Amino acid sequence: MNQDDMLRLFEDSGALLRGHFKLTSGKHSDVYYEKFTLLKQPATCTRICEAMADIFRDSGVQTVVGPTTGGIIIAYDVARYLGVESIYAEPGEDGRVFKRGFSLEKGRKVVIVDDVLTTGRSIFEVIDLVESYEADIVGISEMLDRSNGTVKFDYPFKALTTVAADAWEPDDCPLCKKGEPITQRGSRRF
Repeated sequence: MNQDDMLRLFEDSGALLRGHFKLTSGKHSDVYYEKFTLLKQPATCTRICEAMADIFRDSGVQTVVGPTTGGIIIAYDVARYLGVESIYAEPGEDGRVFKRGFSLEKGRKVVIVDDVLTTGRSIFEVIDLVESYEADIVGISEMLDRSNGTVKFDYPFKALTTVAADAWEPDDCPLCKKGEPITQRGSRRF
């Protein structure tokens, strides 16, 4: 699956929304990638996850970790294609935590996956968590990087598609200045 294929999936499925949106990061944007429109379709989701798994096929990965919520689905299916376990990191008081008996052994080879990257907050929280277990992060992957590659990680990173999507701090948002009504999507509330 190449970049054009991924963008076509977002467009053809109606997952690419235009308007005035408050993102999970707190920033505002005129475009929103509703990943759950793709994730609710098993045939589409599995194509995406197989492509993500192919990135890490020869990495020696032992565990795939994803942040809640979309990352759970992606981590599970990527792990299925790799024949390894998947676990997920949930919000805690100070970043992400493992619950439900999940943990990692020191030196375990881990891949971190998620859906849409804007600021990287969720991934950075998962990195901190995985590092706290002294596991080895062999790579990170996203379905879509809407930061156009501006978010940098200390580990190999590969997005299936990369786009330049504007995102503004609320005080700098041109849509707010025009008085356009805003829609909040995503799982974090402000």
